[in-house]
Amino acid sequence: MSDTPYEYIHDPVEIYRRSFNTVRNEAPLDQLTDDMAEVAIRLIHACGMPDIASDLRYHTKAVQAGRTALNAGAPVLADAEMVAAGIIRSRLPADNKVICTLNDDRTPDHAKEIGNTRSAAAVDYWMDQMDGAVVVIGNAPTALFRLLELLLDGAPKPAVILGFPVGFIGAAESKQALADFSTKFDCDIPFMTLLGRRGGSAIASASVNALAGGLS
Repeated sequence: MSDTPYEYIHDPVEIYRRSFNTVRNEAPLDQLTDDMAEVAIRLIHACGMPDIASDLRYHTKAVQAGRTALNAGAPVLADAEMVAAGIIRSRLPADNKVICTLNDDRTPDHAKEIGNTRSAAAVDYWMDQMDGAVVVIGNAPTALFRLLELLLDGAPKPAVILGFPVGFIGAAESKQALADFSTKFDCDIPFMTLLGRRGGSAIASASVNALAGGLS
């Protein structure tokens, strides 16, 4: 190796070990269930913000439901290509399909028909795959709102909803709607989300990776 003025760790295993230990030392994980704390470590590792642990909201069966679904071969339905790209395929336990319909040829015209964004329109093309699926949203609040609307209209229930849209308009509101959905509408669907404006593709894909492979 050539001389370098920089000192840094080269071993990826050691990098992961120290990273996860740092998260455990700095994040308030004790307020989470054991299985959710494991997922939270992955989420924090993806964004570098230990304090998000306090803003996580989740169904007590979310981790179990997500892992069971993946092990059974359920597809992963993603709202954005960046979310789909961040999912580590080698970790998926059953060669699970990862589906993103945002760039489906039908989506732009359908968005005009329903008077909504392409992200919302793309959710309509999940219906034949959604029963028992793992749904992950890391970009568009409109996609999460649309999903909840369709569920209220009787759409097939996914195994778990991983809702992490990011932004200043609608993100906090859509995630609060997800957190309130089960009790407000007596519709018991496991979920996990991060309240407020923070979220994004890296956190969303990390949630799937955590369900698929834990911290290994």
